[in-house]
Amino acid sequence: MQLIPTEDEVVAVLRETGALRSGHFQYPNGLHSDRYLQVALAMRHYDVAKMLSVALSRKLRAHTDIRAMIGELSVVAPATAGLPVAYGVCEALRAKQVYWAERTEEGGPMRFRPFLEPAPGDKVLLVDGVLRSGRKLTELKALIESKGATVVGLAVVVYQPNPETPSFGSLPFYYLAKLDAMYYWDSAEAAEKSTIGGAVETVWA
Repeated sequence: MQLIPTEDEVVAVLRETGALRSGHFQYPNGLHSDRYLQVALAMRHYDVAKMLSVALSRKLRAHTDIRAMIGELSVVAPATAGLPVAYGVCEALRAKQVYWAERTEEGGPMRFRPFLEPAPGDKVLLVDGVLRSGRKLTELKALIESKGATVVGLAVVVYQPNPETPSFGSLPFYYLAKLDAMYYWDSAEAAEKSTIGGAVETVWA
């Protein structure tokens, strides 16, 4: 496998580790899908985590502006689930630091822990396992910018857009694989068109 694996190789690894599953899944926003992805399941394995992190870091290094600021770059994840990717990318890049945001209560705003937040002028790279709805990353970007820091790029292992996924405009955006899942608002329609039967599984995100 090359230092930057192909999309097919990434997808194969995700399937082998159980991170990518086929079936009938319902997301919290009501959408139904024929695929479910949880990158953290792949990141449990050291060799896989190393391979994915190094590959993503190499794509980031190819961007001239990002490469020039690596020594002062903060790698920030939108939740603890994104930390394995964030730490892996930070190590591979030799960036400055890693930290994350979280919700202190269900439905509450995203915030940083005390003494663990960006300072005005900081340069921040947003990192997560997957970009799907984009809600967490959009909220995190706004939170970071409200502190006076600058988001300079976005990197995820997998880009799995749905009908609600926002655009991040001109922000440099990198991923190792793109997955096109089928999405439905209606459970009956999803069951009818899905190629795999079985009960509906409700997933967090």
